[in-house]
Amino acid sequence: MAAQSGKDLLLKLDMNGTGTFETIAGLRATRISFNAETVDVTSLESQGGWRELLAGAGVKSAAVSGSGVFKDAATDERARAVFFAGETPDFQVIIPHFGTVEGPFQITAIEYAGSHNGEATYELSLASAGALTFTAH
Repeated sequence: MAAQSGKDLLLKLDMNGTGTFETIAGLRATRISFNAETVDVTSLESQGGWRELLAGAGVKSAAVSGSGVFKDAATDERARAVFFAGETPDFQVIIPHFGTVEGPFQITAIEYAGSHNGEATYELSLASAGALTFTAH
């Protein structure tokens, strides 16, 4: 696979619960990670003393983080409202030339910062809150 532009990794938020997704404004960096817990079923009978894991078991999760500049756009307002209401709307994470991950996420943290001679910035963190789907590009 050829190198990809980081600006093409997009985080989109369902603006009104109807599947109308908009890219969260001002993001400069986005990151997604997937995790799957293991369930160890090793016993005295495990061949050669090797650890055995139970296939298909364990909890799957995804975490998304982003940082950027505060633009006070409609997406910023929606993200703040989602955070304070504890909602879990659908988000999309567009991974360039790979696919789209979509499903419910909860915004677990929003942080705002700024200095006297620079722009206002923010960081946000999301945790998956249900089943996610992946659509290959």
